[in-house]
This record gives sequence, structure tokens and C-alpha cells, in this order.
Amino acid sequence: MADQKIGPLLDSLGLTADLGAGDLPTDALVLMKVIKQDGAVALIKGKSESLDWITGLGMPTAALEVENAGYERVDTGEDE
Repeated sequence: MADQKIGPLLDSLGLTADLGAGDLPTDALVLMKVIKQDGAVALIKGKSESLDWITGLGMPTAALEVENAGYERVDTGEDE
């Protein structure tokens, strides 16, 4: 199967992110649960063009930590 752009697909799934006014996203890693035509369930990974392998490994590792242990945003004193 060929790589496909997934922006509109993510929009249709209602994907959102908690971004502040001055935040600048630089990379993205997307995990998708997909039901194949034969009914099989698969996990598919998508990534931004600029994502290097170290960040690609670090992002899900950090996400697991946040999901398992919790995370509180630190107030930097700047307006969002």
C-alpha cells in the first residue's frame, strides 16, 4: 500500500491538540487503529517528514509516561 496524506482523515476523526497561541509544532507521530477490509484489526504508524528516529522513539516513550503517571503543565508565567 502506498503512503497517503492523512490530514483530512484526522480532521474527520475529530483529532484535536492542546496548543497555545505561540506554540510551534515541529514533528508529529500518529498511531491509528485500522479495520482492514477482511475485518482484521491493525495498528498503523504515520509520521511527519521531519521526524528523525530518535524523536520517533522518544515521543511514544514520553506519551506512555504521561498516560501512565500523569502530567501537569507547568505555568511559565507567559500568556497563552
